[in-house]
Amino acid sequence: MQIESIQRNGVKIAVVTGGEKVLTDVQSALDLLATVNYETGADRIAIDKGTVADDFFVLSTGLAGDVLQKFVTYHTKLAIYGDYTGYTSKPLKDFMYESNKGNHVFFVPTKEEALERLAGG
Repeated sequence: MQIESIQRNGVKIAVVTGGEKVLTDVQSALDLLATVNYETGADRIAIDKGTVADDFFVLSTGLAGDVLQKFVTYHTKLAIYGDYTGYTSKPLKDFMYESNKGNHVFFVPTKEEALERLAGG
């Protein structure tokens, strides 16, 4: 896992990338929150969709709800960026649509859009 600290519009954002799955369960979410806070002090995280467990995008597992609740509880905004065109689940699409209307969790296609949403742009 690589963590890069970026400043955008005066806001510190941690960008998480890497070849391995980083967000796989509630404990890994807590570990990510702690690591990002320790290494960057950022309370906004942009993460590549490739580092998120596939089960996260199967809403019936409950993983997305459990993980995202941790980010909200610890006042950390999250943007997951990547290609979502392969998903056909209407509940998942609705979940992502509703999340994008809020201001804590975003599902966007590009890293640049993730940074803009997290920076309030």
